Amino acid sequence: MEDMLTNLETYGYVVLFLYSFGGGFLALMGAGVLSYTGHMDLTTSILVAFIANFIGDMVLFYMGRYNKKEVMVYMHKHKRKLALAHILMKKHGSWVVFLQKYVYGIKTLIPLAIGITKYNLKKFAILNLIAAALWALVIGIGSYMAGEAIRSAYEVIAQRPWIAPIALISIIALTWWYLNANTSKRSR
Repeated sequence: MEDMLTNLETYGYVVLFLYSFGGGFLALMGAGVLSYTGHMDLTTSILVAFIANFIGDMVLFYMGRYNKKEVMVYMHKHKRKLALAHILMKKHGSWVVFLQKYVYGIKTLIPLAIGITKYNLKKFAILNLIAAALWALVIGIGSYMAGEAIRSAYEVIAQRPWIAPIALISIIALTWWYLNANTSKRSR
């Protein structure tokens, strides 16, 4: 256990950066809890996650904007989710840039979808900068403040290992149901 914590203190920020590049919700939560226990620094964790998340969404935007044909080949199976991203953008406007940081399943699709459209790059960059900063602060500080509760929940799960798969399957099922319900063809 001590070796693992030493490795996290040494390589935790690198892992946090790489994971936050593509989302990072769980990694930032973990960094917040580890900051609570004194194994990582909260400010550094928030800063690393913020920078990586901002860069990751900008890369996705650029991919959608300048590699549209190549992206659409990979998005063929996700046409309905891409359409959902466009609908959300039309319905909620710029707020979607903020919301997508917290919703699993559309996190990577929204920047790609926005990049495919004629959305202003400068406006997206500013909104993404603010959204990434808020995301990092909310998740980082929130998980730090909930550090004791998360540690207690971990101890309960460690004593009853059957809880984790049930919770994971429930989360996956709910996410699948939500995405399927909102992207399936409606019968008329």
